[in-house]
Amino acid sequence: MAKKLETDAAGGSGGPTPPNTTPPSLEPPVTVAAPPKLRRRPVMALAGVGLVVLGALAAVWVYLSSTDAVSVVAVRETVMRGETITAGDLMTVQVTPDPALQVVPAAELDSYVGQRAARDLSAGSLLTPDAAAATVVPAEGQSVVGLALAPELMPGEPLQIGDRVRVIATPGQSGDPAAFDAADTVFPAEVVGVSGSVETGKTVVSVLVPESEAAQIAQWASAGRVAVVLDSREGN
Repeated sequence: MAKKLETDAAGGSGGPTPPNTTPPSLEPPVTVAAPPKLRRRPVMALAGVGLVVLGALAAVWVYLSSTDAVSVVAVRETVMRGETITAGDLMTVQVTPDPALQVVPAAELDSYVGQRAARDLSAGSLLTPDAAAATVVPAEGQSVVGLALAPELMPGEPLQIGDRVRVIATPGQSGDPAAFDAADTVFPAEVVGVSGSVETGKTVVSVLVPESEAAQIAQWASAGRVAVVLDSREGN
């Protein structure tokens, strides 16, 4: 009996495993999944750019609407000098004009339809009050003659468009004033253009004269034998 107890005591550690004891197990390592890759979406990027552009346009519209913009007449289609202006040649636009700029209010658009263009009107330009006239220059029965004049053959007062002048034939630099017959050599005229030439130092004065006198005035002018006298500006 004592021998059995010793055997149990000696082999207690190597006896059968208690039923409630679970042998340790080796679990596999946990694998961490990689973060998903971000995909670029061109459509979304373009949509973002579009929103930025729309926002900028809206800001510009708000700014313009808060300024002192006015409705004025502009040229829709190019009209050459002398041509008749039609309703399709004009349009109205909103602008904030400079105080020094002369413009035509939109309410006056109809008054310019049917008139003649006083100069070439470029498409997209603003219409000015002097851009049209009821008649074209020169009118029927009239002619425009250009006079290239040295300073001593002009009045000291600068000439202006609309001035009434007299074109006077002269004997010229080499002529004899005493032997010069001045009969029928004075021609009333109206100034329609003035421009200076830096190269020659002369001033080109365009005068409106009757068609019947244009050839004679041009002959005198081509020989450098004309002078211009400024008459009264009262009533001009």
